[in-house]
Amino acid sequence: MPIRANELDDLDHRILEQLQRDCALTNQDLAEKVHASPPTCLRRVRRLVETGLIQQRVAILDPVLMGAALTVIIEVTLDTQAATQADALEAQLLAEPAIQQCYRVSSGPDFILIAMVADMPAYQALAQRCLTSDPRIRNVRSFFATARSKFTTRIPIAG
Repeated sequence: MPIRANELDDLDHRILEQLQRDCALTNQDLAEKVHASPPTCLRRVRRLVETGLIQQRVAILDPVLMGAALTVIIEVTLDTQAATQADALEAQLLAEPAIQQCYRVSSGPDFILIAMVADMPAYQALAQRCLTSDPRIRNVRSFFATARSKFTTRIPIAG
């Protein structure tokens, strides 16, 4: 059964804050940081995982060092507003490794995508493969990031 934010107590909040900073902490280190016993901390983390509040634990890589130096924000507008068209395109986009994030949006384009590629030729190949040759797509606008001022995966924890 999913757990809701309003069902969390102060210890849950402290655990989530620490895990968002560094999910590689040992249970012992986490317990010390949140001022709880290791068994209590382990039970709490297990519950947060089992209830789906913690979806996954990942390592965040440096995109430049990994060869994905170009971040592209892409607006996609469909030719028609048919749900089946949007569903089919979304399935195709989700299968593309270069697309990091995919959002259905309203009042404007139908999708906003965040893609990470090595360079302009890699972007052009992505656009041809997934976007410009697709008859369901009416318009594509791409914006190329010149600097990344902030990047975080952290969700603010209300306490």
